[in-house]
Amino acid sequence: MYKVWNFVTNYSLLLIAGAVIALFWANIDPHSYHAFVDFVLIDDFIIGHAHEVDGHIERTLTLHYLVNDGLMAFFFAIAAKEVWEAVILKNGSLRGKKAATPLVATLGGMLGPITVYLGLAAVLGSETFSAVHRGWAIPTATDIAFSYLVGRVVFGAGHPAVRFLLLLAIADDAAGLIILAIFYPSGELAPEWLLLSLGAAVVVFVLFNWLPRMLDRGDQLRTRSTQVRKYLSFWPYLIAGALSWYGFQEAGLHPALGLLPIVPAIPHADRAFGIFSEAEQYLTDLLNHIEHILKHPVEVILFFFGLLNAGVEFSSIGSPTWLVLAGLLIGKPLGVTLFGWLAAHPLRLGLPAGMRTSDLFIIGCVASIGFTVSLFIAAVAFDGSVMLGEVRVQDAAKMGALFSFFGAVLSFVAGKLLRVEKQTF
Repeated sequence: MYKVWNFVTNYSLLLIAGAVIALFWANIDPHSYHAFVDFVLIDDFIIGHAHEVDGHIERTLTLHYLVNDGLMAFFFAIAAKEVWEAVILKNGSLRGKKAATPLVATLGGMLGPITVYLGLAAVLGSETFSAVHRGWAIPTATDIAFSYLVGRVVFGAGHPAVRFLLLLAIADDAAGLIILAIFYPSGELAPEWLLLSLGAAVVVFVLFNWLPRMLDRGDQLRTRSTQVRKYLSFWPYLIAGALSWYGFQEAGLHPALGLLPIVPAIPHADRAFGIFSEAEQYLTDLLNHIEHILKHPVEVILFFFGLLNAGVEFSSIGSPTWLVLAGLLIGKPLGVTLFGWLAAHPLRLGLPAGMRTSDLFIIGCVASIGFTVSLFIAAVAFDGSVMLGEVRVQDAAKMGALFSFFGAVLSFVAGKLLRVEKQTF
């Protein structure tokens, strides 16, 4: 049984609270808000924003860097854990023919927003296009928690379209992680530093995962694996994660993705019940144990993420806002519908039993809620100094990500017009 409300209250309400406080604060006293966001914790440190001083690179650790580049790594690690289980486990939701149509629809749900965003930017002229083109990935994101909640309300908890939506959102998250890593480096690329991340992942996997299991062959009590789990717990993986994170920072990749190489190295269960499943709390493997430990800290991290990133002045609304919103609210539904139809009918991959072709459009509307990941990409896609007229492009794009909540309204209207029959069980 899926208990989505617990997930939304745990992970999303604090995020919304942080975003609402930020919006009010930034519009009441923008100077103090931005002073808070850019507050310097440690100057000339080993981690932080890189800048050149007297011919050499120094790093300054600000509150914004600590949250966005450091602590958000735990949020992306949880997302990566769900993607990894969906791909690697025997009955994973992204394996086999059942995942084929959602995966093709996911591709459409990314190409559609990119096409609309860049196409409209080109129509608005070369000045607009050159200012906003780096934000092409912002409308590709899907906020998995909010989208799943809206999907359940529109379709009912038992409708096959809800599971289809969940598969699409997980695949979208995976694609988003890849896009962040490849297209949005945080600095000058130095790929040799990725050897540190790779080495940390390999060493921790061999010594604390593979080797104990090899030594336990024939031992039903799994003595060595149990001892490693009992006495060392998550500490080897935390140390490896710190090394991997540092490797990402020095390599010029976004360090918030720095824990991704470590996730596959952690011992995991041979099955998963789903990202919103209450039953997962009873799994005792180390990977799920770590996720349970991170649950409350990540709630607090998401509050500060909303507080530090959603503080946009309403005067910042401009063409980047409408481009992001058009990409999400127009490009996402059209892309999901077109590619989902191609997969289901011309490619004969089919749809889940009980799901109509018209449901694809509604799923696309639900998936247009970008919020969390869209906000994150907007923060890394644009330098805060990039302007379009009198509007700061980064702030205008963030406003588009915030306005993507209108995707929920669009979903309810589409559900009524297309006469969705709710299925509770």
